[in-house]
Amino acid sequence: MEQKNDFIFGIRAVEEALKSGQHCDKILLRKGMGGDTIGGIKELMRIHKIPLQEVPDAKLNRITGKNHQGIIALMSPIPFHQAEDVLMNVYDSGKDPFFLLLDEVTDIRNFGAIVRTAECAGVHGIIIPQKGSARIGGDAVKTSSGALFNIPICKTNNMKKTLSYLKDSGLKTVAATEKAEKHYFKCDMSGPVVLIMGAEDVGISKNILEMVDVQAALPINGKIESLNVSNAAAVMMYEIVRQRSE
Repeated sequence: MEQKNDFIFGIRAVEEALKSGQHCDKILLRKGMGGDTIGGIKELMRIHKIPLQEVPDAKLNRITGKNHQGIIALMSPIPFHQAEDVLMNVYDSGKDPFFLLLDEVTDIRNFGAIVRTAECAGVHGIIIPQKGSARIGGDAVKTSSGALFNIPICKTNNMKKTLSYLKDSGLKTVAATEKAEKHYFKCDMSGPVVLIMGAEDVGISKNILEMVDVQAALPINGKIESLNVSNAAAVMMYEIVRQRSE
């Protein structure tokens, strides 16, 4: 099996990796490729809910100069979980769930810092989209100081549906947004809760923001318009920790 760092390349190598149940983050496939073997790989991807990205050959060549045969699997150092399973395990343990939903946080350093804080704050699970999130590889593990090994990461291909499920399961949905009228320390974030943080450039998407129960803002008293998302997430998570401890 041809492997380097956190990716595998070659048709048979990728096929065997999927068959053996290795943790795969995403598969890059040369545009226009087909055939029975590729069809079988796509079926394995469907079964394991692995996203596919069809790309030009030049992108594959930038990742490796070896004979990739038109396919590269980006591997993950961790398994991915279903939010529903993690939530039920938390409820079964008798605890109030505390989840974090990251709406397209793509910067590896921000993502790793958020995961590290979340693990320290006792977050039970982190939910990210299948597409449009930071790549979970060796760099993410390093920036999280290994916290990625200690907290379930849940991928979803439908953020709205997952958020609706959490709401229906009794979780209060809290969005950190500068659009909020109330500061975070005046908001009730006790009990079962899911904290939502958005992308650093555009914040939380409108369709997600419309669904939440609580919108909370961080006061900004300086000239910079907003905090870095990892810093903002840390403030919000520890306010939830404070309220849960009262």
